[in-house]
Amino acid sequence: MQLIFTKGSGKHDKMEVIRDDSLTDLAESIECPKQGIIPHDMVHYAVEHTLHKRGFIGRILDGEAASFHMEAESESDGVERLVEVFQADGWSGWSSSPTDMFDLYQVTCRARQCKPLALEADDIDAVRKRILELTEQWQSIPVGKSLALQFEHSQHAP
Repeated sequence: MQLIFTKGSGKHDKMEVIRDDSLTDLAESIECPKQGIIPHDMVHYAVEHTLHKRGFIGRILDGEAASFHMEAESESDGVERLVEVFQADGWSGWSSSPTDMFDLYQVTCRARQCKPLALEADDIDAVRKRILELTEQWQSIPVGKSLALQFEHSQHAP
């Protein structure tokens, strides 16, 4: 599956989902509100691709519609909370320690009654490294241009 992120000129960027399988020839598109860092769904890509976890992107790969309204699911919910923690880190300049991020993740999961993913400091560092690589790529793209990312079944837990 290919995710094509297009930088918009207004309040939104766009993510287009191109499926590689025969389930559908239709592309799906989602507007991504600008947030001052890479798009939310690009953070999903970094988390899920790096940690091989099934979240929003993995669920789309498995055939669910690209929608903001998905049913609760334990691993996917844990991924969503982690994406939120990485977004907060991004808004703070990507400077939080892995320990602080892990602690915030635990608090966030407890507040949302969500089982946290099993994580270590190396996991936080690896995801942040991928996000910073994506940030550099995204910042170099002019408005109206796109960044394409590939996502495969081997990159998330089935």
